[in-house]
Amino acid sequence: MRSEAQANALVLLGSSALLGGAIASQYIGGLHPCEMCMWQRWPHVAALVIGLLALVSGSRKPLVALAALAVMVSGLIGAFHAGVEWHWWQGPTTCSASPITGSVSTVVGSLMATPLIRCDAAPWTLFGLSLAGYNALWSLAIGGGALWMLRKSR
Repeated sequence: MRSEAQANALVLLGSSALLGGAIASQYIGGLHPCEMCMWQRWPHVAALVIGLLALVSGSRKPLVALAALAVMVSGLIGAFHAGVEWHWWQGPTTCSASPITGSVSTVVGSLMATPLIRCDAAPWTLFGLSLAGYNALWSLAIGGGALWMLRKSR
């Protein structure tokens, strides 16, 4: 099998596994995604579409590289999200809890504006890493591995 085909297989299988795991954790495990979790899914969808286009087209290498970069984008979003969960930096105010101060009406308004699924609280961890952290690790490894395989095919 050519390196291009192996790289594309890595992208297709890796994105399918990560996206499938995210959907399974939502519908089977009951871990509902926050807004940033959803952001991490879209690059995997794009990688799958681009990877499938690479399967049926004659010019594979540029498409496989683009699909690998899409997977890495999901990893970068996951790394940012993990940093928000660890409180290294602040995430988008639309999906994080803000400090509650002020009058009763201000506190009630703040509570009502806070989403039910917060981006700054990991609902599940294993060995100190959340799903966002694992997505970052695996996506960067898969995308980087696919790019390395393409470079090797020169």
